Amino acid sequence: MNKEDGFQKDKVIVKSSGEPTYRLPDIAYHLDKIRRGYDLIVDIFGSDHGDTYKEVLYGIKSLGYDVSSIKVIIHQMVTFKTGNESFKMSKRSDKSYYLDDLINDIGADATQFFFVMRGANTHLDFDIELAKEHSEKNPVYYLQYAYARICGILRNADENFPGYKDINSDDLNFQLINSDSEINLLKILSDFGEEVLNAGMSYEPHKIITYLNSVAENFHRFYHNNRVLDPENKELSELRLLICLCTKQVLKNGFDIIGISSPERM
Repeated sequence: MNKEDGFQKDKVIVKSSGEPTYRLPDIAYHLDKIRRGYDLIVDIFGSDHGDTYKEVLYGIKSLGYDVSSIKVIIHQMVTFKTGNESFKMSKRSDKSYYLDDLINDIGADATQFFFVMRGANTHLDFDIELAKEHSEKNPVYYLQYAYARICGILRNADENFPGYKDINSDDLNFQLINSDSEINLLKILSDFGEEVLNAGMSYEPHKIITYLNSVAENFHRFYHNNRVLDPENKELSELRLLICLCTKQVLKNGFDIIGISSPERM
């Protein structure tokens, strides 16, 4: 690889000592994947290595292989913030935050969630103190609280509306649903499949979190604007319980995809 190949300067594959640079094992690794029949190879590079993948792809193409099956994602850097102090991880400056320590500090759910909630092209300021908070300021707590709230409603319904889970939706009168908060929530719930498909096709899992935030926000609005359990209106209560069940399932499915738990009590 040299300037004639379009690079700003010559690239060394094998040093004069006979030792390979990191480009050679990367090329060999991808060749092994291709020869083993992988139809999709996803590479994730940090932004500080944004030019490296071009060299690897060039090496593979030079050996006569198709690189169309290789998807490259460039990920921006992460800054950890504790109080008023911030630092980037660096091997050279010996600054590091081991994953086990992070999980011990803030929990597995918050760790997983915070790393997924931003797009790869967006710099992540990982706020340790925020991740520890048990309040709606903490984005993962906010979502899980919506799920736990629904579970609480359903526990109450088990006592006051026994058998509601066995009701056939075909027997319900959906014309009773007429408030904006009910209709908007149902519309958003119906988008779940398309949202997941779009996130998967674009390799952008943070889009699922954006969608789940919208679900939670609209559920909280629905809950505040409507009486879910009304002993004097059983038919409408059953409809609203069905909405709660659907919302619970969508949140659970979304949590499973992004890799966080679904607590029934908080």
